[in-house]
Amino acid sequence: MFKKYNVIVVGGGHAGCEAAAAAANMGSSVLLVTMNMATIGQMSCNPAMGGVAKGQIVREIDALGGYSGIIADKTTIQFRMLNQSKGPAMWSPRTQNDRMRFAEEWRLQLESIPNIDIWQDTVKAIQVANGKAAGVITSLGLTIDADAVILTNGTFLNGTIHIGEKRFGGGRTAEKAATGLTEQLVGLGFESGRMKTGTPPRVDGRSLDYSKMEEQWGDEQRGRFSFTEIDLPTEQRCCWITYTNPAVHEKLKEGFEKSPMFTGRIQGLGPRYCPSIEDKINRFAERDRHQIFVEPEGWKTVEIYVNGFSTSLPEEVQQQALQLIPGFEKAKMFRPGYAIEYDYFPPLQLDLTLETHLIKHLFFAGQINGTTGYEEAASQGLIAGINAHQRINDRHELILKRSESYIGVLIDDLVTKGTEEPYRMFTSRAEHRLLLRQDNADVRLTPLAHQLGMVGDDRLEKVKSKVAAARQLVDYLRKHSVGAEEMNPILAELGSSPLTQKIRLFNVLTRPHVHIRHLAQADTRLAGLLAHCDTEIVEQAEIQVKYESYFDKEIEIVDKMKRMEDQEINPDFDYTSLVSLSKEAREKLIKVKPRTLGQASRISGVSPSDISVLMVHLN
Repeated sequence: MFKKYNVIVVGGGHAGCEAAAAAANMGSSVLLVTMNMATIGQMSCNPAMGGVAKGQIVREIDALGGYSGIIADKTTIQFRMLNQSKGPAMWSPRTQNDRMRFAEEWRLQLESIPNIDIWQDTVKAIQVANGKAAGVITSLGLTIDADAVILTNGTFLNGTIHIGEKRFGGGRTAEKAATGLTEQLVGLGFESGRMKTGTPPRVDGRSLDYSKMEEQWGDEQRGRFSFTEIDLPTEQRCCWITYTNPAVHEKLKEGFEKSPMFTGRIQGLGPRYCPSIEDKINRFAERDRHQIFVEPEGWKTVEIYVNGFSTSLPEEVQQQALQLIPGFEKAKMFRPGYAIEYDYFPPLQLDLTLETHLIKHLFFAGQINGTTGYEEAASQGLIAGINAHQRINDRHELILKRSESYIGVLIDDLVTKGTEEPYRMFTSRAEHRLLLRQDNADVRLTPLAHQLGMVGDDRLEKVKSKVAAARQLVDYLRKHSVGAEEMNPILAELGSSPLTQKIRLFNVLTRPHVHIRHLAQADTRLAGLLAHCDTEIVEQAEIQVKYESYFDKEIEIVDKMKRMEDQEINPDFDYTSLVSLSKEAREKLIKVKPRTLGQASRISGVSPSDISVLMVHLN
């Protein structure tokens, strides 16, 4: 019935969609196996993409030829650039999205790629031959052969849903769990664990009183995720903010005795940085209110996502507590919030390519690796899809460095340090975040994507033009000066000290609150140059000028680390032969199988003296 495929992708979530698209676009024949074709690309939790550090990841996915940014842009109902009061390393794009349209666009995108076939079924086991993944076996009893398999099972592996004292199997509300696969992998020698996540109730927007809430509009000058020129929706929808209060907290506490979190029925660890409302009340008892974001689920639906109210308390407690929140007095629930426990596989069992150590040609991506979030999952799927194609064709794998992408930081953290709680990306996790900004993701990564064949010549030329145009602006600012007579009235308005003599435009721009548009008011030739530049080019030039000295220091640090990052270690290196290594270091190195000396240095339990021993031996 089925031909042999190059790559089989198991799971149609964000990781699975990016994995299938990447492998297919590179030339592999791909079969995407999903339990439900109606939920491909589903936003299982919040109807939003991006945010702090996550927005940078979406732009990196786009720069590498992935689709998450394009899909998000097409289905945006509101765009905001977060943290604009801070430095550019912290600027993070975020969109509210139309949940139904988002899934529809992903489905249509996958169907437009000729190399992708889709099959609705549940994978019960993988085929293994000679230590390699060789296909899958489905619940219908079908055996489908492949050269490589990518598992992106999300929260479905032995998923258990909790609402108060109620407990039932499921990978998502109204969808069954996937069984059998965990047991087979454990039998093959893999280590598994349990994690927990949750989601808030959804309510009928017609039952809310928005006059009691704070409006939250998107940016007037709206941005985008994708570096491509797709058409954006012309309008935006409003979101709202409201707050819990002591009465809400007391009502929620009444349900604590039936909370699966506090009674011990949930064993898996939940996300530290996205706690449930009952966890917030318990951990932050001194606070008398918590912020609630009221987010529309789409353009036409009345369904509202109650962001900040994730809970697994009994549904009647959820309803009663909600109605004590300002604006929610008459709120009607469509469905209650719930917690879900699921199996994951500690990512120390993976290589930096996301291929497993135990079974060759088997890749894991997304929540199966212990991460949380659409963006983290999608980026892993993209890398797994690329590397699966490269692996079966004996081509060089793609391993992104920590100094060149947030995706590189994410994967290196996972496979080097592991995680025992749902991993979420933050800008603070990246030691070179000033170099890893959202505005230069294309400059950093599109040339790599072009080498791999993920993007065409047109996109590479666009990046080159952007770099050249920004450089031209910076060069002009270095070479030309402005006089006190022209500039001082503008500086006075900005509250900046006046010039006493003619000075380079470059030096004036390094001042706080001074922007290129201010310089253009005093220099007509510069104004002419800006008239022919896109906003992104102007922004890029301004950032380069204002942060030049910081960039130079960061690049110097990266260069110093380069020796260790470039010192490769054979994956089959015999660490037992180095008697000078500590016992803990030996055990950790054998388990992680670091690719480079730099990666080895980041393993918990491997000391600087252990690295010195390794360095001497390798040299």
